Amino acid sequence: MPAVQPPCKVLVSGANGYIAVWVVRTLLEKGYSVRGTTRSEEKAVHLRQMFSSYGDKHEVVVVEDITKEGAFDEAVKGVDAIEHTASPFHMNADDPNELIVPAVNGTVGILKSALKYGQSVKRIVVTSSGAAILREQSTPRTFSELDWNEQCLEIVKEKGREAPNMMKYRASKTLAEKAAWEFWNTHKASVGWDLTVLNPPFVFGPAINEATTPSGLGTSSKLFYDYVAHPTSSGATNEFLASVGTTWIDVRDLAEAHAISLEKEAAGGERIIVSAGLWKWQDFIDAANAISPPPKLATGALPKGNPGAGTEHPSTVHLVHYDNAKAARILGIKYRTIAETTKDTLADYEAKGW
Repeated sequence: MPAVQPPCKVLVSGANGYIAVWVVRTLLEKGYSVRGTTRSEEKAVHLRQMFSSYGDKHEVVVVEDITKEGAFDEAVKGVDAIEHTASPFHMNADDPNELIVPAVNGTVGILKSALKYGQSVKRIVVTSSGAAILREQSTPRTFSELDWNEQCLEIVKEKGREAPNMMKYRASKTLAEKAAWEFWNTHKASVGWDLTVLNPPFVFGPAINEATTPSGLGTSSKLFYDYVAHPTSSGATNEFLASVGTTWIDVRDLAEAHAISLEKEAAGGERIIVSAGLWKWQDFIDAANAISPPPKLATGALPKGNPGAGTEHPSTVHLVHYDNAKAARILGIKYRTIAETTKDTLADYEAKGW
């Protein structure tokens, strides 16, 4: 399957999202044309202003309800590739279907539209998650692309609304990815495109999506602000800061992975974990306090936690590890460090007056 190259046109769904805006920016900087989708005209304004210098190489179209049959039919026409990032990520769902239905129907819906109207589409990249891979256990384990999170599906099936919110989210990502592979495997003989799925863990880094205050940040970005920038880590204990954390990737590296996934022929038909490595909140706090000169944040002093008690401490345990050899082999990504991401994120807060 031929890889996609600039100046091809790429459709990016949910283009105003935290990850998606960086995907749009990265693609434009590489010379692609980009058509983004948002749920409303209001959400499109920020994107049009941000990328106005690209002229007609950037456009935004409104897809009000991604779960609606044929929602993406018009959007897929005339594009050479699709980056599907639109999927809800929050911890406020009561009914699991609040997350599962839009995740699954949005993913399958865009593939259906590509099947019917995407005659020029050559590759579709779907943003899944490590949430579709890992499972909670009491001993450390290294997960690979061969693993699937069946645990969350069992828990949500058994407990329904009473299931933990994180399990509801994980179920939405797992079911959406399973549905994507099932759809492609059913239709791959009759379509001109192939499928790549990226599975990132926690995503941190500067936010260029529209957020005028910290409360407007997305889930992972808000957690970072609360624990790393707030003077008291929003009341978190030192034990929490030293023990909580899994694996992560900088949002800019994830956007780069999306772009490279279009270009590398070998990425077609692959599920790829993209992870920079291990973290605990204390690691980011230590990195923040090592910045010189210190960032001047509206919140005042940075939290301290228990310096040195993070990943490198002899007693620290990481239960979740990822084998990211496939990403190294196919995509060749070089990941930013905790120090780089922390410095850039706090500089972003400072520039915004936070």
